[in-house]
Amino acid sequence: MTKIPIEKSANPMDYNSKIVSLGSCFAENIGAKLEYFKFDETVNPFGILFNPVSIENIVGRAVHKKLFSDADVFCHNDLWHSYEVHSELSNPNKETLLERLNSILLDFHIQISKATHFQITYGTSWVYRHKASGSIVANCHKVPQIQFDKELLSAETIERAIQNTFDLVREINPNCHFIFTVSPVRHIKDGFVENQRSKSHLIGALHNVINRQLTTITYFPSYEIMMDELRDYRFYAEDMLHPNQTAIDYIWERFAPNYIAENCIATMDEIDGIRKAMSHRPFNPDTEAHQKFLVKLQGRIDKLQLQYPHFKF
Repeated sequence: MTKIPIEKSANPMDYNSKIVSLGSCFAENIGAKLEYFKFDETVNPFGILFNPVSIENIVGRAVHKKLFSDADVFCHNDLWHSYEVHSELSNPNKETLLERLNSILLDFHIQISKATHFQITYGTSWVYRHKASGSIVANCHKVPQIQFDKELLSAETIERAIQNTFDLVREINPNCHFIFTVSPVRHIKDGFVENQRSKSHLIGALHNVINRQLTTITYFPSYEIMMDELRDYRFYAEDMLHPNQTAIDYIWERFAPNYIAENCIATMDEIDGIRKAMSHRPFNPDTEAHQKFLVKLQGRIDKLQLQYPHFKF
């Protein structure tokens, strides 16, 4: 079986780390794993973002505390939206939307400034440009496609966006470590050849930036693992585009030993054991044996929370 070499991080995450993860739905897959094991993480506060320019824009807005205003939102199908964020944040009330966006923005500024690790997963080079404003959007919000032009970002444009994102974070957090990856999700709706072109632009641009910043940026090959180590449709979800849970678990097992400190492993194993025990549903919950099981389980939780008071179960 093919095994892609992965260099161990010189700055691994641990339970003192503060992690920010942005990008495609695969960022949320890895984020869910980190959350499961109780790492301190912020994942996509503005929802899923796929392209490098939209990620650059939202990071720039947060770093410079550029609040959302009336000019940044619009109404469509009885909901207020922003082209810079995901539809999950849309709201029937404009003021409520703006208040929520700006609250998230100010929190995100703090999270960026305190982050020890910044993970970004890029999904695609294909973007939609709003004709009226000339701006690249993060989400079209089901606005008629005639209002947009679809285009493929050049590797040079992507490289600038990635470098700008790196520089923006470093403005308020010069000691942050970066992990970049390209999503293994195939965007076949763009076309088979078009998907490969898209991924190649992302990979080429990323490595040009990484080669300039070798001490603070690493590349995790999630796309390459999916394509070469898991090159079988049994590792895909029903849509044959997204990695299924088996694939996500496998990629996590390739990620964790290289990006998480070894002294966290015992704690992670204990968290996993506690979570599995908590999910156990007894046939007879009132038995003495089950009550003893619950007391023992609570003792394990209490012991872990003495060491890590911020853990919540």
